[in-house]
Amino acid sequence: MENKKILLVEDNPRDVELTRRALQKSNVTNELLVLEDGVEALKYFFGEDDKGGCSIEDLPVVVLLDLKLPKIDGLEVLRRIRDNDKTKNIAVVVLTSSSEEKDIIASYNLGANSFVRKPVKFTEFADAIRQLGLYWLILNQPAPNGGRKT
Repeated sequence: MENKKILLVEDNPRDVELTRRALQKSNVTNELLVLEDGVEALKYFFGEDDKGGCSIEDLPVVVLLDLKLPKIDGLEVLRRIRDNDKTKNIAVVVLTSSSEEKDIIASYNLGANSFVRKPVKFTEFADAIRQLGLYWLILNQPAPNGGRKT
């Protein structure tokens, strides 16, 4: 699991802390990079004016993406991730408090790999994060080179 980075795009400090605690409780020691809004996420991936951004080697193995983000919402971040050759094959898990059918449908239509509603109780939240970590970091086989031709 070494060098497999997790990117959490979440503006709620409480949910960020709960995610950190849940990962630690599950002995997931991967680097957790936290970005607080959609603009930060897009700058991380694509840089200023879509020039630059992180290298292919620095791409996360999974993105945990909230939908209700300031500046640019999670659905737009997801759309931009899927529209770019560098990032289109990254696993994106929508991790949100929304259970609205329109958000679920929009997320899957834009290419989300999974939609998970944040449980209210910490024990349930920790279990959900543990299961996400086990699946996306250990069981899932990502596309070689992010699915890009070499």
